Amino acid sequence: MNVNHKSLWNKNFIFLLISNALLFLSLEMLTPTLPLLADNIGCTPSQIGLLVGIFTISAIAIRPFTSRLMRLMDKKYILLISILLCMMATGSYMFSTGLLVLLLFRLAHGFGFGVASVYYVTLASEELPIEHLGEGMGYFGVGESVCLSLGPLLGVAMLNVFDFSGLFTTGAIILLLAALMILGIKRYPIKENHCAEITGKKIAFKLVEKRVLPQAFLAMLIGIIFGGVLSFLSLFAKEQAISNVAWFFFISAITGVVIRVVSGRIFDRKGPIYVLIPAGISLIIAMLLIAYSQTALLLNTASAFYGIGIGLAFPALQAWSISLVDRESREDAMGSFLNFFDLGVGGGSFLLGFIVEATSYKTMYLLLIIIIIVYLALTVYVAKNKSIKHEKLAA
Repeated sequence: MNVNHKSLWNKNFIFLLISNALLFLSLEMLTPTLPLLADNIGCTPSQIGLLVGIFTISAIAIRPFTSRLMRLMDKKYILLISILLCMMATGSYMFSTGLLVLLLFRLAHGFGFGVASVYYVTLASEELPIEHLGEGMGYFGVGESVCLSLGPLLGVAMLNVFDFSGLFTTGAIILLLAALMILGIKRYPIKENHCAEITGKKIAFKLVEKRVLPQAFLAMLIGIIFGGVLSFLSLFAKEQAISNVAWFFFISAITGVVIRVVSGRIFDRKGPIYVLIPAGISLIIAMLLIAYSQTALLLNTASAFYGIGIGLAFPALQAWSISLVDRESREDAMGSFLNFFDLGVGGGSFLLGFIVEATSYKTMYLLLIIIIIVYLALTVYVAKNKSIKHEKLAA
């Protein structure tokens, strides 16, 4: 276990932040380009959809086992192996000759990402003073947010300049750099009494960490909003004859990065409700503006509110979840949190597609406001219930 550093910006935290950003950069390079490879080798649209789904399913399936891996080796080396698995999968895509081979590589990539996404967060949280947990997790997501917007642009550029081999080789090299960053972090010896406690404790399989179930459910609701925008905004913009929809994602990414810096400090000083309620209000404004957008100006205005909402909600819910469990349960907590979020993104997009077919894109975005209202009501309920419990304990 790592010592509790007085400084927020210690070497371990910086290396983890950069390495995590590189993981997402390599992953997002494949978002617009891997479907093109699948098309080149003869995959049908439904099979291309399967490639997207199998990655998410494999990541979700492996996360409940992440805490058990700690009995085998130190967290640092578990993270290192998961990054190397992502690296090998990324570099191997160029050898895909058919759907089955591509699915196997995608399955391995999902396993690696599922484990890495949990251990990045938990290792980073161990480097943060508890009084700066919200601020630190906000900063930690900045590199990730930047690479989420830059990755697709870099992937398309690499494919235009080189070919698929050059694209996947570049992605693998980026992941090699991410792995080298992890080798550079220093792990501190575990105290003997704590080591005995961990060794004697049986780590049970947990499909869901119950202590963070409300926060995970809130993350799922945010995931539904995220999936609705990610999956259908381009099609909605095309229907409204709005060009350059890429600006929406760029502006939302920039506003999300800026707001993360501020939101973490508010979380630490005031508590989660002071971050999560403004997030919900901002997302309601964003959905209203999107639904009634007929010009690029209005859509880009909506993107600023959307970026603020997501930038406030996600790191706050993440930090809240971590703060509710002991260090040995953080892997279970993050696994549950990320799985619920991914279920919201994937399952939400699937269900929202039926709503679009039955109604319209405008109606779908207006209906998402109901989801946000549920999110706001649950946030108030959970925060109030927690306060009541603390008051009873204090009495």
